[in-house]
Amino acid sequence: MKILFVSSEVVPFAKTGGLADVAGALPKALSALGEEVIVFTPRYKKTDPVKFKLKSINPEISVGTLPGSKVKVYFFEHYDFFGSREELYQVKGCDYPDNLERFTAFCQKVLSFIKEIGWTPDVIHCNDWQTGLIPAHLKTGGSKIASVYSVHNMEYLGLFSKEKLLSTGLGWEEYTPEKMEFWNNISLGKAGLVYADAVCTVSETYAKEIQTPEYGCGLDGLLRERSKDVYGIVNGIDYDIWDPAIDPCIAKHYSADNIEDKLENKLELQKDFNLPMVAGIPLIGIVSRLADQKGFDILAGAIEEIMKLKCQLVLLGTGDPKYHKLFTEMMVKYPEHISVKLGFNAALAQQIYAGSDFFLMPSRYEPCGLGQLISFRYGTIPIVRKTGGLADTVHPGEGFIFEEYSSSALLDSIKRAVAFHKKNGAAWKEQLRRIMELDYSWGSSAKKYIELYRKVKL
Repeated sequence: MKILFVSSEVVPFAKTGGLADVAGALPKALSALGEEVIVFTPRYKKTDPVKFKLKSINPEISVGTLPGSKVKVYFFEHYDFFGSREELYQVKGCDYPDNLERFTAFCQKVLSFIKEIGWTPDVIHCNDWQTGLIPAHLKTGGSKIASVYSVHNMEYLGLFSKEKLLSTGLGWEEYTPEKMEFWNNISLGKAGLVYADAVCTVSETYAKEIQTPEYGCGLDGLLRERSKDVYGIVNGIDYDIWDPAIDPCIAKHYSADNIEDKLENKLELQKDFNLPMVAGIPLIGIVSRLADQKGFDILAGAIEEIMKLKCQLVLLGTGDPKYHKLFTEMMVKYPEHISVKLGFNAALAQQIYAGSDFFLMPSRYEPCGLGQLISFRYGTIPIVRKTGGLADTVHPGEGFIFEEYSSSALLDSIKRAVAFHKKNGAAWKEQLRRIMELDYSWGSSAKKYIELYRKVKL
């Protein structure tokens, strides 16, 4: 089967979030199962053509490969829209004002590109609003190519002024409540939801959640109407990258067979975050965007009580200034118990996964989540709220789970985790070995995607 995978960001070429990780790993897994896969993405300024050994095919197309595979990645070369921009979608929290024009050009290039190279895919797998126009053009243009539209986060709908509708290459007949109209705007994400042959989300629970008013962002009715075409397939992680036995960023390599060597990473992490280097104190790690969606509002309500539990907390992330202020103040007030680094550093994130005893994800909603899967791999026990992909991947006996979205429920789960840590001994080591042996590699998920492609291809 021929599969064209289209994404606005792909690891390692460009990344703002989990979409890029999926786009860098799933095509490799599909290829390993014998499918013919091509990836198409914009080339941004930060994607160095020399570093990635890209070859120019024509002024608008260059090509490289996904590292560790034979999967070809074709890049849309457009200097004004992509090659001259420091960031992918926005600067200092403000969207580029021409995002509609940028990603319209990208979607249109996808459709002309396959004609240029004489390669007709059986399925085009589109991801998030930046690719939402592709299913619309396929359907309205009478194409026989099938499409799958993946929702990685329902909140990002690609909303633009209705006056820009004709700029998409579509006509005013698309401006109806049943099609692209959304509260007096147009939504490129809605176009994907309406016109794709199948809609897919990144976990089974999130696929159900987005069909409810609480999580559907105003489109739950549309999704319920299409419920037979809505699927959930949980993300995996690339085990070639996330592996404490070979990770070049951590202080000491370890595996399920020598789990005791994980301790050296904990001591090094405590040192790096200027916390007391004490082996027996429970250490909770957080790597996250600092936003209400990620549960920081309920964490803020519990933080003073958490500090009384004689544990340590390290946090790496950036986001809402109110949380920058809160955690900076907490660090001054409790210097032996909490340490924060505002920003993002990939190597430091890996050190947190390796060195922490627990990994905290108290999300209000979480389409899939990768942090809990990585923490499993590194023998770090997740503490999560039961929602979305967290509900699908962290089961009783594998992590500490709470359901009510409240500071008190979060605090209770942390208390249970700290109490379990204090027991230590054989039960602790057995728990770490067990979660390290869980399999959330991309292999099984890729097989489910292939089944879905076959359904829409028929």
